[in-house]
Amino acid sequence: MAHKKNRETAENPAGTPPAQNRTGKGATVTGSANSANSTGTASKVAKPRKKRELNVFLALLPVLALVLFIGGGYIGFDLPVEPMIISAAAVAAVVAWYLGYSWDDMMDSVSEKMAKAWPALLILLTVGILIGSWMAGGTIPYLVYWGLKLIDPRWLALIALIGTAIVSLCTGTSWGSAGTIGVAFMGIAIGMDVNLAMVAGAVVSGAYFGDKMSPLSDTTNITAMITRVPLFTHVKNMLWTTGAAFVLAAVVFGVAGFMSHDVDGDISGVEAITSELSTIFNFNLWMLVPAIVVLIGAGMQLPTIPVMLLGTVLGLINAFVFQGVHIKDAFTTLVSGFKLDMITASGWDPDTASESMQTLLERGGMNSMLGTLAICFCAIAFAGIMGVSKSLDYLVERVLSGVKTRFGLVSSTIGIGLGTIAVTCNGQISLIMPGDVLRPAYVRRGVHPKVLGRTLEDSVTVTETLFPWTAAGAYMAATLGVPTLEYVPWAVLNWSGMIFALILAATGLGIYNLSREEQVERLEQEDLTEVDVIRWGNGTPGPAAKKTLTAGTQTASRESQGPRTSASTNSTE
Repeated sequence: MAHKKNRETAENPAGTPPAQNRTGKGATVTGSANSANSTGTASKVAKPRKKRELNVFLALLPVLALVLFIGGGYIGFDLPVEPMIISAAAVAAVVAWYLGYSWDDMMDSVSEKMAKAWPALLILLTVGILIGSWMAGGTIPYLVYWGLKLIDPRWLALIALIGTAIVSLCTGTSWGSAGTIGVAFMGIAIGMDVNLAMVAGAVVSGAYFGDKMSPLSDTTNITAMITRVPLFTHVKNMLWTTGAAFVLAAVVFGVAGFMSHDVDGDISGVEAITSELSTIFNFNLWMLVPAIVVLIGAGMQLPTIPVMLLGTVLGLINAFVFQGVHIKDAFTTLVSGFKLDMITASGWDPDTASESMQTLLERGGMNSMLGTLAICFCAIAFAGIMGVSKSLDYLVERVLSGVKTRFGLVSSTIGIGLGTIAVTCNGQISLIMPGDVLRPAYVRRGVHPKVLGRTLEDSVTVTETLFPWTAAGAYMAATLGVPTLEYVPWAVLNWSGMIFALILAATGLGIYNLSREEQVERLEQEDLTEVDVIRWGNGTPGPAAKKTLTAGTQTASRESQGPRTSASTNSTE
């Protein structure tokens, strides 16, 4: 930083090397604090702060503070979660200062993490813009319309799974899908005297399949961001577990629904939704063009933001041409989101809009993502301050010290994810915190971080609704009218994804290893070197390092050495 360089120049006008010789992130003191005085050009050098040794108590203190603040404030008193995270970050800052780190060290660490996360945060804003445009242009309503028209009431549980998944995939929201079409399915189940817990489980499974697999979902974008994996690469990779879990759920609900009841009941709730959609919007095949363009761009692996912006423009054109949306309203949707009264071409009366239609369609815009962005900023600040003291790395390496196989790595990730979501009750935090710490652990072991992203989604995103005390669990129970613990056995997709993740880890299927070049590049991104590569099993190098770590290369097993302490890895200020 500029002020540091000026200070060093003032202390060493003759070009004498400063007392501190920085060799990177893990800089050490190579000169005496009195070396500047020996030149006779400076009479005073700032006394370096002494670094203290990190221990388990100090490493755990900020984590315990986070648990206390979120558990007591967010869960107990319904306080906003953002101040709770900032309070925990303040505790982490006190611990880092006690260990000998300066405020500049902490801010540098936070800034570094924020800079790396910024491209993905921009994608979140772009998603908000895209949703508003597609709502106004009729793309999302058209997809929902045809998804519901294909319902066959003879297979209620299976159709509840598929129908809710379609709506959630199109909208990127599990809560909105369950609160609209999910409620309609529950009404059908009541009218036909079908097992309500089974149908509720089908709705929850479908809602979270779409939420997890949709590029419009905030959790999907956050996971791609924190693991530093391209968005569409992350989505495709999740098919290994989520796709298998969806197939299993389809089999279970198809068989159970067929055996439990001869479906011949009232589907007026679903028909009411499709009828209202066709009344509000002017539907035609042009509605599909924006979605097709985005899908083609994703298949060609084109940059995400330009592809989504192109889809946004096409959605706006549909809004102007077919839905009669005024120019001002169309651009307003990009910021504030879509409102039903913006539609004028069909000549319908906005005052007749049902509450369920407003819940389903009135969304989108950049503003809709600001709450998620605020949580991301706060969580990244906490992780950045924890990063400068290596507290989270210290704890994770203690947990992973006995991990010798990929199965152990994946199972440990699942355990950490479940524990975090059970304690914090917040999906975004439970993705960002473990993801930021576990990502280097995967890189050091030669396993691609996209495996981490998939496993985090399996253990966090879809499991939040399985805990009665989380907001997701309480919301689904209240919305669907079935207690959480009653629908949990039927929420097949939500818990079977973890089972498939463990099967893949045990067999090696779908477990991607980093190539030599990829590992070197990612080690540099994590400020690590080949010295940090972890050896598997009986001491052989990790898969990516196996071919290149020769007898002359300094390699070390973190399991045998333990994690680096703050005293040995960070510079003295």
